[in-house]
Amino acid sequence: MMPLKGVGVVVTRPAHQAGHLAELIERAGGRAIRFPTLEIFDAQDMIPLSGAIDRLEQFDLAIFISPNAVNKAMNQIRAKRTWPLGLRCAAVGKGSAKALERFGCEDVIVPQGRFDSEALLALPELQDMAGKRVVIFRGEGGRELLGAELIQRGAELAMVECYRRGKPVGGDVGLLLKQWVRGEIDAITVTSGESMRNLFDLVGKLGQQWLKKTPVFVFHENIAEVARELGVEQVYVTPAGDEGLLSGLIEWRKK
Repeated sequence: MMPLKGVGVVVTRPAHQAGHLAELIERAGGRAIRFPTLEIFDAQDMIPLSGAIDRLEQFDLAIFISPNAVNKAMNQIRAKRTWPLGLRCAAVGKGSAKALERFGCEDVIVPQGRFDSEALLALPELQDMAGKRVVIFRGEGGRELLGAELIQRGAELAMVECYRRGKPVGGDVGLLLKQWVRGEIDAITVTSGESMRNLFDLVGKLGQQWLKKTPVFVFHENIAEVARELGVEQVYVTPAGDEGLLSGLIEWRKK
């Protein structure tokens, strides 16, 4: 069965993270059009990360905000040392939890169903945080809610920025616009508010007119709000993760 047969879907994930979603789309018969709207770089200052790595034994819990945080932090950690036996990991979403498992972390604390800071904070393991020492690995400019609430609950917190997001340079916008003109783009997947804004900027005024009329699939209401603010007329909120985006595309295609 090919539920997405002939459907052209733009995948805006960073280039090194687009493979899985693109493969899911293609297995379902669609055409994955890779157009990264985010690029991941080291943080401007990597010294805080190095310092946190040196004192990992001092923490009771390590929280990873995204797969990028996992990859950036864990690769640095692996290069310097082993992971402390008593240090438990937590992740905001399934993608981060899977990335942690690939690095050998077991019994990761992760929400089920909804994947955001609020869902993580609702878990029983994060209720009584008095005196607990917590390190959060994240990107530059992330949300403050998680850290602020953990401090409110009595945790001693270290916030470590290990990567930054930027707008890609050199993407073939002309080719994307030609595909729109030829009717080859049927849908777009977007996985962060920043990706949505970057896409809007990158395609320029002409592309923005096409973008506003193209169905956009996101897996969180926060991203949907950004898309609507930019004038996108058809925004679909799907279940979380790449599989969730795929299921949303398939359900839309059935209509």
